[in-house]
This record gives sequence, structure tokens and C-alpha cells, in this order.
Amino acid sequence: MPQSFIRTEVSQYIRMRTVKQPMGYSCGSFFKNPGEFPSAGWLIDQSGCKGMKVGGAEVSKKHANFIMNTGRATSADILELALQVHKRVKEKYNVELEPEVQILPNNPFNK
Repeated sequence: MPQSFIRTEVSQYIRMRTVKQPMGYSCGSFFKNPGEFPSAGWLIDQSGCKGMKVGGAEVSKKHANFIMNTGRATSADILELALQVHKRVKEKYNVELEPEVQILPNNPFNK
């Protein structure tokens, strides 16, 4: 394959990601999709969680399945926000979101 073709393909993927996903500090998609549809992002969005904040952690306004570090988030901020999002989705849709990120050492979602 010619290098120019590969560069073009990579550029297109990067452009798609910047349109759909927030830029900044995050650990990527926080929760696994529970199935084909609805996605975790849709469930979180429809549960009114976009923009929710705990300390320096915030649910992205661009893609609800991203928890962003706005500059001074602690791991406790991120976990507390994730737990609040989890609770809201569970209450509204009775869907148990499972974290996609690995939480160590004491995963509060395993209780």
C-alpha cells in the first residue's frame, strides 16, 4: 500500500474522532455499551448527566460517556461522578452500566 493512502486513511480516522469525541484529558469511554442500542453514551445523555461535575471531573458535554478532567480532578472526583452517573442510569432505565476502565484496587462497582 502506498504511504499516501495510509496517511489519508489515518487522517480521516483522526478527523472523525475529533468530531465525535471530546478533546482533553479523559480515560476514553468510561462505561461499556450494554448492547447494540442504546449505547452507554445515549443512556447517560438521556439521564441528564451531560455537564454534571464533581470537583474537577465533568461528564463531557460533547459525548456523555467521557468523564473529563478539567484540570484538577482527583481519582475520588472521577469515581464519585461515575457512581452518580451509574445511579442515574440505573434509576431511569434499570440498566446496570459496567465500567470499561479498570478501577484498582477497590472497585466500587463490584459491590
